[in-house]
Amino acid sequence: MNKFKFYFIVTIATVTLFSCSKNDSATIEPPRDFAVQYATDLINIEQYLNTFSITVTNDPGATDDQDVVFTKITDPATQPSIMSYKDNLGYPRLTSRDVPLHGIVYKLYYLVLREGSGSKPCNVDGVLTSYRGDYLEQITADKVTTLTATKFEELKFPQTYLSLYSTITGWGEIFPQFKTGTYASNPNGTVSYNDFGAGVMFIPSGLAYYNYGSGTIPAYAPLVFSFKLYEIQRLDQDADGIFSYQEDKNGDGYVYDMRDLVKYPTTTPPTVNPDDTEADGIPDFLDVDDDGDNYTTKLELKKPDGTYHTFETIPSCSGQTVKRHLTASCKPPYQD
Repeated sequence: MNKFKFYFIVTIATVTLFSCSKNDSATIEPPRDFAVQYATDLINIEQYLNTFSITVTNDPGATDDQDVVFTKITDPATQPSIMSYKDNLGYPRLTSRDVPLHGIVYKLYYLVLREGSGSKPCNVDGVLTSYRGDYLEQITADKVTTLTATKFEELKFPQTYLSLYSTITGWGEIFPQFKTGTYASNPNGTVSYNDFGAGVMFIPSGLAYYNYGSGTIPAYAPLVFSFKLYEIQRLDQDADGIFSYQEDKNGDGYVYDMRDLVKYPTTTPPTVNPDDTEADGIPDFLDVDDDGDNYTTKLELKKPDGTYHTFETIPSCSGQTVKRHLTASCKPPYQD
């Protein structure tokens, strides 16, 4: 086939492809109102909490430790609902946290099976976690509507860390409420985990995939994730030499980028980001010059010998240790 003939065929194929795409394209439905959809999601989640029970395996050191099975209640006398554990003093304990997003406040339920004994992640750290995910859906058959839970994914033996900064919002809101545990390597090359945090999160679609869905997950589906938190990987989103969790100024375990006006609609007065040192709109964990002195944070951490201070040992001009940045010129008195 000569070159002219080849390009002629490619051109015809391209024109045909775009013509078909234009003629056959489906109308894209605008996203639903967040508040309206959340009201529906909350009804479905609370129905699930009231009509399903759980069975938890306590088997320390084994791979099935803290596995949880969900069962539709058929005998309320012997099958306590998940909702019955609300504010329980022991475990399991069902609780919730408020998440302001999209101009509304989500009530995000989560079940604590075990808190854990180690360190808590920040909502921008990486986590090594096993999990199972189900989506909730109302199915109508023979004029009867039933709430169903369908498994879409399960990972029992994690090999890589997942960044809470790039996963769904609900994960980043719940994992900081749990701690890691301990682990030991076995002679056969496997790892045994103990005392890790384990729980279940019940996520409205607005904190999950919302109108897009994902894979087999339908649009606007609330999600149920059971999980085990094995280990944390500290991340540095802006590569400034300071881990992002260390740029959580108020120490609450959460940092946010409020420049996204879909997630954080403008308010009067504007919402103040507690993790933005210079109040320039860029949170410290994404700001390469947190203090606005025109010196990058990474440069301010460098020692004369070319190595870097650890976060805990950054000296102030007076020789005292401070947990913020040292200006490159080191002008006394030290100011953050």
